[in-house]
Amino acid sequence: MSFQDKSIICSDCGASFIFTVRDQEFFKLKGFRQEPKRCPDCRKKVNAERKPFNSVIPAAVPIPAVEDTTPIIEPTAPGAADFEGFGLNPDVMTGVKLSGYTVPTAIQSAALPHALAGKDVIGLAQTGTGKTAAFVLPMLQRLGTHKRGNIRCLVISPTRELAEQTNESIASLGRKTGIRGISLYGGVGMYQQVRNIRDGVDVAVACPGRLLDHIWQGSIDLSSVELLVIDEADRMFDMGFLPDIKQILKCLPETRQTLLFSATMPPDVRILIKTYLKDPVTVQIGHAAPASSVSHALYPVKKHLKPALLAALLRQTETESVVIFTRTKHGAEKVADNLARNGFDVTSLQGNLAQARRQAAIDKFKAGKVKIMVATDIAARGIDVLRISHVINYDMPDTTDAYTHRIGRTGRIDKTGEAFTFVCPEDGEMVRQVERILNKKIERRILPGFDYTLEAPKVDSTARPMMHHRFNNSPAPSPARRPYGGYAKKPAFSRSAA
Repeated sequence: MSFQDKSIICSDCGASFIFTVRDQEFFKLKGFRQEPKRCPDCRKKVNAERKPFNSVIPAAVPIPAVEDTTPIIEPTAPGAADFEGFGLNPDVMTGVKLSGYTVPTAIQSAALPHALAGKDVIGLAQTGTGKTAAFVLPMLQRLGTHKRGNIRCLVISPTRELAEQTNESIASLGRKTGIRGISLYGGVGMYQQVRNIRDGVDVAVACPGRLLDHIWQGSIDLSSVELLVIDEADRMFDMGFLPDIKQILKCLPETRQTLLFSATMPPDVRILIKTYLKDPVTVQIGHAAPASSVSHALYPVKKHLKPALLAALLRQTETESVVIFTRTKHGAEKVADNLARNGFDVTSLQGNLAQARRQAAIDKFKAGKVKIMVATDIAARGIDVLRISHVINYDMPDTTDAYTHRIGRTGRIDKTGEAFTFVCPEDGEMVRQVERILNKKIERRILPGFDYTLEAPKVDSTARPMMHHRFNNSPAPSPARRPYGGYAKKPAFSRSAA
């Protein structure tokens, strides 16, 4: 797209309008590759007729004060013992069998009867207990095998990876229904997403930010949504998505079914439930604590010894796939680089990566081509790999909820797992909080053969830091003397010399 003002004839009214450089930059930023066919007035008219609810985004509802922390409804005991007992239609049931589902998990057994009956449901369960199928199956049952058209089901997910995972589950369980889903998230252009929406989809699985982009752009119609799913609600609010979700909810039909799934019940989730869900049924499996199928161990260590201890621990431990958690994006890159230098085949997953690189890292890890993944808390949402045998907390998480979510990457469904956590003296309070939710003291371990007496490398305080020549009055280095970097002029090629 050449960036100069253009004169375009409107396809509707026939009037000419100017497509300015600024408008072209905006279109390119949003991922649109084609020039507009309608003038601004005609575009507004078409969008207003197609989406009357979308012309103005309503203001957010004021947050009421939270006074109580008691459960909203007493937990419901698990019900059906097999998938045949849920009365799923034959096409959905075929997808269940082809996906390898045999006996429903506790959360599926407890939530599915209420969700299939059209009730609002709050599903509280530990991470890795099969919550995705607990809302995908009612969704497929409601949609049946109808012809693609308007979006009738919407799933809001906190991360790109979880959105993709949910969309894959919809495609797998609904393979015989003809139902089509789409995942919407940032980091990629909007143009292809808009084209796919216009081709007709039944289910949209979206991250809040990109969904609002489509709403504001007028490229998505949510007026036919019958079923809303808010997945990983507690993590969504930890990431600051509460205002976005409230804006989205105001753009949905009031008459709908809402399913909310969460591992914990913080105040923000409780507020959302009281404001937007109607007479919800709460199904809670276990407590909001790490899964009982995971064993825990602490490795006390000085901060400067963490890289060496991690490499030694991985060499001495028999593992399948391993996820290593760090607190920051920079930390994830640093740990992955250090492991690579020590001969480990490793990949990293953190928010600074482009979407293509993030997806490539996940695909390698899921396929087993890479056994070790270093990730931040947010980036690791949606990693659903049954082969993960160990989770290593290289950095202690900031909250017990974060610990619960991290540990949920292992010990999934009917598997067992181990959780190792490196702890420094300053982590004492968080260790005590984790032990309280586990209701037991965590075993402290010392790695045999590891030298814990090594001192941190000393920094020479007398050394003068190297500064740029503009600040230390030293002359700029000569480009001709640089060994590489493209500044030195290459010698002319001589045929006679050759």
